[in-house]
Amino acid sequence: MGKRWIPLESNPDVMNQFMWGLGVPEEVQFCDVYGLDDELLAMVPQPVLAVLLLYPLTSLDEEEKEESGSSSASTAGGKDLSKKVYFTKQTVGNACGTVGVIHAVGNATSQIKLVEGSYFDKFYKQTADMDPVQRAAFLEEDDEMEGAHSIAAFAGDTDTNVDVNEHFVCFSCVDGELYELDGRKSQPISHGPSSPETLLQDAAKAIKARIAENPDSLKFNVMALSKN
Repeated sequence: MGKRWIPLESNPDVMNQFMWGLGVPEEVQFCDVYGLDDELLAMVPQPVLAVLLLYPLTSLDEEEKEESGSSSASTAGGKDLSKKVYFTKQTVGNACGTVGVIHAVGNATSQIKLVEGSYFDKFYKQTADMDPVQRAAFLEEDDEMEGAHSIAAFAGDTDTNVDVNEHFVCFSCVDGELYELDGRKSQPISHGPSSPETLLQDAAKAIKARIAENPDSLKFNVMALSKN
């Protein structure tokens, strides 16, 4: 990766100010998910439009990234991926927080009325017919988004001079399937059937499996994008 941004903090206040400034209405907001058990999931405001996971990268993730980069398959479990999924590759270092927000909002535009003429309103219209690689190139050259990302990064408490080894991915429900959207991968990953009503629980199940692979790490953080 050539260009590198300052990493975004996994903090609802930071993420909310960031996306509200780009045209998401304030009735839509990120909130912390304090645990993945049913009682704690029940505390999350509904409806949930997307789930963001921050997790520690391992050498296994790097191997999987290499494998996915060399694969051109467009199916998951023998089923074609939905053409309705909004997905972009990530080519800017440390931009995974922004890419996670782009995926979260981009796959919920039917439930989010973006402010007309706002950055996001224009961004999704301009990139609608692009493929994931073209969208990544568009984002890499977009000074307005880079500026907004930088402001949000400095609003957090993260040391901006430290290299981070954590990564954001987004979970969204599209066409009755739960998709994991990871800009490091070549395509979305299907986690099986889901619905808008069960998105949070279905994502929690996939996240529990991810945590089980690295149970000693404390660097997992989950946020839900909810609409009040």
